[in-house]
Amino acid sequence: MTFVPVIPESYSHVLAEFESLDPLLSALRLDSSRLKCTSIAVSRKWLALGSSGGGLNLIQKEGWKHRLFLSHREGAISQVACCLHDDDYVAVATSQGFVVVWELNQERRGKPERIYVSSEHKGRKVTALCWDTAVLRVFVGDHVGKVSAIKLNTSKQAKASAAFVMFPVQTITTVDSCVVQLDYLDGRLLISSLTRSFLCDTEREKFWKIGNKERDGEYGACFFPARCSGGQQPLIFCARPGSRMWEVNFDGEVLSTHQFKKLLSLPPLPVITPRSEPQYDHTIGCSQSLSFPKLLHLSEHCVLTWTEKGIYIFIPQNVQVLLWSEVKDIQDMAVYKNELFCLHLNGKVSHLSLLSVERCVERLLRRSQWDLAARTCCLFQNSIIASKARKTLTVDKLEHLKSQLDLETCSDLISQLDELILKFEPLDSACSSRRSSISSHESFSILDSGIYRIISSRRGSQSDEDSCSLHSQTFSEDERLKEFTLHQEEDQPDQSCGSQENEDNVSHVPVTFETDKNETFLPFGIPLSFRSPSPLMSLQAVKESVSSFVRKTTEKIGTLHASPELKMRSDTRDDDQSCEEEMSLVTCPQEEDIEGGNEITGEPPEGDRFQELTVATAEAMTKMLDPLVLFEPKSLRMVLQEWLSQLEKTFAMKNFVGISDTGNSPMKLNQDVLLLNESKKGILDEDNEKEKRDSLDNKETVDQTACESVISLRKPLDDLFQVCSPCTIANSLQKDLAELTTLCLELNVLNSAIKSTGEHVDHTLQQCSSEILACQFLKKYFFLLDLKRAKESIKLSYTNNPCVWDTFIEGLKEMASSTSIYMEMEEGDLPARLKLLDDSVPFDSPLLIAYATRLYEKFGESALRSLIRFYPYILPSDIMQLCHQNPAQFLAYLDSLVKSRPEDQRSYFLESLLQPESLRLDWLLLAVSHDAPPSTSIMDDEGYPRPHSHLFSWGYSQLILQLIKLPADFTTKEKMTDICRSCGFWPGYLTLCLELERRREAFTNIVYLDDMSLMEGDNGWIPETVEEWKLLLHLVQKKSSSPVPQESLNGNLNDGPSPINTENVALLLAKAMGPDPAWSLLQECGLALELSEKFTRTCDILRIAEKRQRALIQSMLEKCDRFLWSQQP
Repeated sequence: MTFVPVIPESYSHVLAEFESLDPLLSALRLDSSRLKCTSIAVSRKWLALGSSGGGLNLIQKEGWKHRLFLSHREGAISQVACCLHDDDYVAVATSQGFVVVWELNQERRGKPERIYVSSEHKGRKVTALCWDTAVLRVFVGDHVGKVSAIKLNTSKQAKASAAFVMFPVQTITTVDSCVVQLDYLDGRLLISSLTRSFLCDTEREKFWKIGNKERDGEYGACFFPARCSGGQQPLIFCARPGSRMWEVNFDGEVLSTHQFKKLLSLPPLPVITPRSEPQYDHTIGCSQSLSFPKLLHLSEHCVLTWTEKGIYIFIPQNVQVLLWSEVKDIQDMAVYKNELFCLHLNGKVSHLSLLSVERCVERLLRRSQWDLAARTCCLFQNSIIASKARKTLTVDKLEHLKSQLDLETCSDLISQLDELILKFEPLDSACSSRRSSISSHESFSILDSGIYRIISSRRGSQSDEDSCSLHSQTFSEDERLKEFTLHQEEDQPDQSCGSQENEDNVSHVPVTFETDKNETFLPFGIPLSFRSPSPLMSLQAVKESVSSFVRKTTEKIGTLHASPELKMRSDTRDDDQSCEEEMSLVTCPQEEDIEGGNEITGEPPEGDRFQELTVATAEAMTKMLDPLVLFEPKSLRMVLQEWLSQLEKTFAMKNFVGISDTGNSPMKLNQDVLLLNESKKGILDEDNEKEKRDSLDNKETVDQTACESVISLRKPLDDLFQVCSPCTIANSLQKDLAELTTLCLELNVLNSAIKSTGEHVDHTLQQCSSEILACQFLKKYFFLLDLKRAKESIKLSYTNNPCVWDTFIEGLKEMASSTSIYMEMEEGDLPARLKLLDDSVPFDSPLLIAYATRLYEKFGESALRSLIRFYPYILPSDIMQLCHQNPAQFLAYLDSLVKSRPEDQRSYFLESLLQPESLRLDWLLLAVSHDAPPSTSIMDDEGYPRPHSHLFSWGYSQLILQLIKLPADFTTKEKMTDICRSCGFWPGYLTLCLELERRREAFTNIVYLDDMSLMEGDNGWIPETVEEWKLLLHLVQKKSSSPVPQESLNGNLNDGPSPINTENVALLLAKAMGPDPAWSLLQECGLALELSEKFTRTCDILRIAEKRQRALIQSMLEKCDRFLWSQQP
C-alpha cells in the first residue's frame, strides 16, 4: 500500500462526502438521458430538485425520503428557491418565464396548491430567484435585467376569504444587463448584473450603484450577515475580475478590495469521499486569476464560490483561503449552514459537508470507514496534532482506529498512525508509559455501552506476576477511577496476562456509533426478523461457538482504589491451553480486621454460568420471533421473567469479600464490583438465621424483621451503580442483553421469583413498590440498558415517581463523570458551558440530558431557557422530569420554546409537543396557576367575575390562549373550560364557552365583567337570536338594580372601558337589528322608558342611513340592468 503524503500546512477544514445521492436520483428516474436534474435548492427541511420534464421533487433531508412531486406544464424547471423562514413555501421558475409559488400545506396535512402564478417574465429566461427573509415575498430577475417582486398573502387562515383578490406583482427595477444573482437581507435587495452590482432599499424605494468601476461577465454578490453578539452592520461582498472581492458596507460604500490571486497558488485539498482515496500533490502551481460567477454565504464567517475547476471557500474579512478543492463540471450549487449540494452539468447531484478535520475523522469512525479515516488522519497530521483537535480526537480513538486496520494490506498506514500517536502524545504525559506495554498488535473492541475491551494478541514469555490483569494506576485529572476488563482471544493459547501496580494506564472513552435508521422495529424496539434461518439451527450454532469460546476465556475484575491491595490466586493449566485464572477478589480494609485476615479463596471459572446465560438469551430471542408471544403481553412477560432469573443468577455468581456475616460491617465496595442481587441474598439469609434462634410464635417480630430487611435492602443501593460491565461480553451477546434488559424495564418485569425459606419475607418483599424495584433494576443493570429507550420508558411509566428519573440521571452522571467534558463543564459561566456543550457533545448522545441537569443544578431557570437550543434532542417531557420540584420553571422553558418558533408556526408546534394528549390539561392547569393575579381580585365570593378582571395581566396568557385554541375533543374542551373558570382566566373561559355553544353562560359572565368592548368590534361576542338579546337585556336590568356599586379595575367608576348598561346595550341592539325592531324589543322588555335622548337621536340617524343605503342599492341595480340590456344583440 502506498505511503500517504502529509499536507505541510495546517488546514483546519475539509470537504467530505459521506453518502452518495445517486441511488436517490436513480429512484426518481433523474439519471436517464431523457430526464435529468436542471435546478437545485435547499432549506432546513427540504432538498428541492427541478427536472427537465417540468417536475419538482421535494426530498425530506431527514432520512432522504421523497415526499412531494409538483408538476408544471409551463416547461422545464430553470430555477428553484425555498423559503428559508417558512418551509411550507417554494417558488419555481420555468423555461417559458412563468414563476409559480406553491404552498405545500404540510402543517394541515393537505395537498400542495399553487397560490400564485406570475407571467411578468413570460417569454424571458428567469436567471435568479430570491425570497424575502421576513415576509412571504419572492424577487425574480431575468436575462434582460428586469427585477420584480411577488407579494403573497401572509395569513393562511384568511386565504379562503381572499380567493378573489389578485396578489400584486411589483416591478422593482430594470438594470442594464442580465441579472446574475439576487440576495436579500433586512429590507435590502442586492442585484448583481453582468456590469455592476446594485443595492435597493425595498421599503424606501432607493437605489445605489456599488462602486464606480464596471466589469464584464458573470460575477456574483452576496450579503454577509453580522454576528448576533457583535452588534455590527451586515457587509456585502461583490466579485471582481482577477480573483478579487469588494468589501462593501450596508449603505453601498466600498470599504476595501481583497486580492486572492496569489493565495490560490496552493495545491487543492482532496475531497474526503469513499469513492476514491484522497490524493494530495505538493507541487505549488501558479496564481489563479478567476471569475466568481456566484457568491454564497456559508456557515458563520465564510463565503463560497465555484468555477469550472473547483470549489473555493474564503474567509473574506481576514483575506484567507479556508480551502479549495477540485470538483469539476458544477452547474449550480445550493448551501444550508455547512451543507453543500452541487448540481453537475450531467445532471448528477453530490452532497458535501464542510467540517473540521477532527469532526470529519469522527464521522468516518462512526461509519466504520476505517481505511478512509486512517488516510485522512495521516494526510492532515498537522491539524490532528493541534491542541483543539486533541480534545476531540483522543489517543484512544486513534489506537482503536489502528486496531481495525489489516496488518497485511495497511502496514504503511499503521506505521504512519504510530508516528502520529507519538507526535500526538507528549513524552511526559501520564498515559505515555503504556506505549511500552501495549504494542501495535493489540486491538480494541467497543461494546454497545461504549466501554473499551482490550483484546491482547501478544506472544512471549512473561511471568505470571507480570501478566494477570492490566490496572490503571495514574489517570488524568478529568477521569475518575474505574475498573476495566481484559479479554483474551481463543486463538492465542500461550498468552498470559498479569497485573503490576505501576505498569499500564488505560483510559475509557465512550464512542458513539450510528445505528441503522432503516431497521424496522416492533413495539418496545424488537427487530422484525421473521426471515431468519431456523431457530433451532441458530441456537445450536450459538451453543457450540459459545462453549468453545468460554472454555478458553479468562475474565478478570479489579478495582482501581489506591488504598486496597489486590490478592489473587491463579491455577496454571497445561501448556496446550490458555491459562484460566480465578476471578480477582477485592477486599476493603475494615476497622475490626486490620491485622492479617483469612486467606481469600476464589470461585471456579464462570464459563458454565455465562454459557447458560448465552443459551437462555438465544432461546428468549427465538421465542420472541413467534408473533403469538411477541404480541401477547402475558406470554412475553413470562419469557422475560424466565430469562431475567438466568440473568440474576449469572451476575450473582461471584462472592465479594467485605459483606459481613453479621451485617454490621460497613459496605465500601467499588460500584462496578458490587452486585445487588448478592446483597439481597445475604440480607435474606441473615434474617433466616436470626429467625431460627428467635421465637417463631411472635408474628409481629417476624414482620418487623422482614420490613427491616426491605429497608436495609434499599440502603446500599443509594450510591452504587453498575455503569460498566463487570466482565467482558461479546458484542453480539451485549446487543441481545441490552434488548431484553430494556424490554424488561418497559414491561415492568423488574425481578424474578424470590425464593426464600421464610414465606413472610417473600410476601414483604413482594409488597415493595414498583418505584423501588425500578431503581434497583436500574442500578443493577445500567450497563446493559439501551439508554434512549430506557429514558422514554421511565417518562411514560414513572411520571409520578420522580425518584426513578433521579436514579436514571444519577447513572448517566456517573457514566459521564469519566469524560474530560464533564470536568470542563464545572468551570465558566453559562454561555461558555453551553458553547462547550454545543462543540463537544453530540446532540443525540444519551449523556446530553446529564450535562443539561448539571447546568440546571448550577444556573436554575436561566439554564432551562437556554436548553431550547437542544430541541428535539431534549424534549419538554425531559424538562418536566428535570424540574419536577419547581413546575414554574418548566413553564418558563415551555414558553421560551414556543416563542422561539415563528408566530404562524407556534400553534402547530405546540400541538406536536402534546404527546400524550393528557399533557394539554396538565400544562393548562400549570399555566393558569402560576404568575396569576390574586384570586380575590378576579372573582367574588360567589365565583363570578369582578368587573374588568379580564384585563389583568397573566404571566403566561399567550401560552394559555394557544393551548385553548388548539383542536381537541368535546370532553377535553369542557375540562379546559372548568379549569379556566376555577382559576379566573376569563378571556379563555369566554372563548371556550362560545366554542362549546354555552352562550347563555358566556353572556352572564360578560355582564359581570362590565366591558362593552367584549361585544363590539370584529372579535366581539354579539347575541345572534332574539332570545339571546332578551337574556342580555334581562341580565343588564338585573345588574342595574343591584344596590352594591361595582368598581372598575383601578377602583374608579369613571375610568376604564365603557360599562355594560341599558343605554349601551340598546344602542348595540339598534345597530345590529335596526332601530324599529330594536324599539319593539325594548318595549317588550319594559326598558323603553329608561332610554335617554341619545338613543332616540341615534335611531333617527340609523333610519336616515338605512333609507339612503336602500336608495343607493336601487340605483346601482338599475344601472347594472340597463348595461346588461345594452350588451344584448
